[in-house]
Formats: sequence, C-alpha cells, structure tokens
Amino acid sequence: MWSFRAWRRRRTLARYPIDAQLWQAVRAGLPLLDGISDEEDRWLREACVLFLHAKHLTALPGVELDDEQRLLLAAQAQLPLLHLGDLDWYQGFHEIILYPDDFKSPQRHRDASGVEHIYDAEHSGEAWHQGPVILAWDGVLGGGGWEAYNLVIHELAHKLDMLNGDANGLPPLHHGMDVGDWSRAMQQAYDDLNRQLDANPDAETAIDPYAAENPAEFFAVASEYFFSGPDLLQQAYPQVYQQLALFYRQDPLARLSHLQAEHPAYCQSPS
Repeated sequence: MWSFRAWRRRRTLARYPIDAQLWQAVRAGLPLLDGISDEEDRWLREACVLFLHAKHLTALPGVELDDEQRLLLAAQAQLPLLHLGDLDWYQGFHEIILYPDDFKSPQRHRDASGVEHIYDAEHSGEAWHQGPVILAWDGVLGGGGWEAYNLVIHELAHKLDMLNGDANGLPPLHHGMDVGDWSRAMQQAYDDLNRQLDANPDAETAIDPYAAENPAEFFAVASEYFFSGPDLLQQAYPQVYQQLALFYRQDPLARLSHLQAEHPAYCQSPS
C-alpha cells in the first residue's frame, strides 16, 4: 500500500546522502556510539538526515556549523530513539537554537510565602514546552563520550517527557511497562539523592546533584547518564537503569562492558 510518508522519507534520504568519510568522522567524535551494530548504524545515519531535514538549526553569532557538526548534534539527538519505532517522538518543536556558550535565561520563582522572584540564571540548555530547544554549542561538543554528560540527550529527554504535557518525569511509557514500577524506581532514587544533599549540600553524589531539582530534571539527568555513564547509573540506582532500559529499549551498559572486555585500554567512565 502506497504511503506518502514513506515516499517522502525515501525522497529525502535520496536527496541528502551522507558521505561515508564524513559519517566516519562523526562516529570518531562520538565514542558513546561505539559498539552499536551495523544495522543500528544504518538506522542512525538515516535518522540524522531526516532529523536535520525536519528541524531548523539556528546558529547565533559565535557558532559556525559545517556538515560534520550538524551531524554530530543530530546523532546525539537520535541515539535515544534508536529502538523506539517509527513515531514522531520529537514532535511539538521545529527549531534548535545554538548559543556559543552558556546563556542568561529569565526565571520566575514563587517562594513558600507567595513572593515571586524574577532573576536571570545562566543555563547551558533549555527545552520549552511547545517551543524550541536551546543549547550551548560548547556543551554539545563536550558530550560525545562516556563522561556521564550529554547536553543534547538531557534537553531532548525533556521533550520526550513533555509528550504527556508539562515535564514531570513521566514520559509516555510503552505497552507492557508498569507505571507503578516506573514511579517507585524514580521516586526512591530521587528521594535518596535529596536526602544526601539535605544532609550535606556539598555531598559527592553518584550522579549529578542537579537531578535533585525536581522529577523532570531527575529523568533528564538519568537519561544522559543512561547513555553516557551507564555503569555509574546502574551502580547507583539499578532500578532506574532497568526502567530506562525498558523505555529506551537499549542497554548501553552492555555495549560499554563489551567494549571494555574486548579492549582493556578502552576509556573508563569517571569514578
């Protein structure tokens, strides 16, 4: 049966092929893709073309984008979708705005007494509900390895979270996933992280303490650890790792462990 969507997909891929050497250079700059299969690599390569065709990258002064850099961003954005099926997971936004480095963002906060505070805060990324994703380019460039940091995945995890409405740490779960299991795993880990920081605000926590800000940030931080520091997340919060493996339908820890077993000198995540 003829499908306009499938025809448009084939047409886009045919019009914008990726040179093999260019893709090899992109892969070399993203160690967190090491260990994916040839079939996964082909899917990711095509998904990058479609992503860059669908989303507009607005580079502000100080950011110069070439084809390799555009693909570097797209590959990080598409990695979480590797096994999520042919759905429009990144719906609701059409633009990614790139600042050269951290940017000031106006914030509003109402305290316990009802007083509203308005101030500017420095951010490296933001995801607006039904609006653009904003990224600091130096953060994009700094997130391709197993260093338990990935700004692109963090902000796009917020977009997945927002598919159910406002970001609250609960993206749309797949058929067969139990919302009770998800909520217990996330809440227990979130509460544990907050207990540590309440006892000692300068505590050396197993994952970035920014995850303790709210459930939405916990999901976003846990997602970036899942892909870029899976051993750290699994060791700290194995139930969270398990739920994310069910949601993303991937096992980055297995990839990392296999790479380390085959190549003893392969980079280790920070301890």
